[in-house]
Amino acid sequence: MTESLALTVDNVSKHFGGLKAMRDVSLTLGAGERISVIGTNGAGKSTLFNCIAGTYRATSGRIELFGEDVTRLPAANRARRGLARTFQTSRLFENLTVAENVYIALGGNEFRGGWLRPKGSDVARWDRAARLLDRVGLEGRGPSVVVDLSHGEQRQLELAMALALEPRILMLDEPAAGFSPAERAHLITLLRELPEEISLLLIEHDMDIALAVATRVIVMHDGEKILEGTPQQIRESELVREIYLGGSVVEVA
Repeated sequence: MTESLALTVDNVSKHFGGLKAMRDVSLTLGAGERISVIGTNGAGKSTLFNCIAGTYRATSGRIELFGEDVTRLPAANRARRGLARTFQTSRLFENLTVAENVYIALGGNEFRGGWLRPKGSDVARWDRAARLLDRVGLEGRGPSVVVDLSHGEQRQLELAMALALEPRILMLDEPAAGFSPAERAHLITLLRELPEEISLLLIEHDMDIALAVATRVIVMHDGEKILEGTPQQIRESELVREIYLGGSVVEVA
């Protein structure tokens, strides 16, 4: 594989007993490329993400990160190779503050009294946590306890924690779920301005975001990849309109 490929998925399938949740999916993600994966509920998008991240072990096929075969490696090993992801459902430390969550993601943590807690008072790390919160639109929310955040704010916090890992590949699963129109617009700007060295793989039901951010779009249906093209090609696809959109696609500046 060429060094310019951050991710290679080669004929990957995932079965749960007799259920074939995903069948023979292949894709590549170039270094610095932005790809959106779209499809209806049950299309296999999250199954694909979980196989790439190592949360699920693929039934068959091959997955490579930067040319290295990671098909049989667990999620933690893939994360150490530069892969970070968010989930459809929040996975935050709800008893801690917003800033403490990011501080922990930056590596300032310890187990104390059976709980994961911030460790020490590294001023530079706290400052970096604050900058990440500003970047995702959570200015001034650092002292708030996570349980007091709206759903949209929790998704913003998850993104800040993923960025704290300085990933080479960033995988976002429905990052705009629960967002207000203003938060959606901010997310589009944020994703467009990601550093060029970060490759982005995005699952998003919001077509405006999926098409505005991506350089390439993959359409999944019934566990298979059925189409791949530029955002403009996806906008003009009658197949996509028929199985996914049920109408027209909104043009996004």
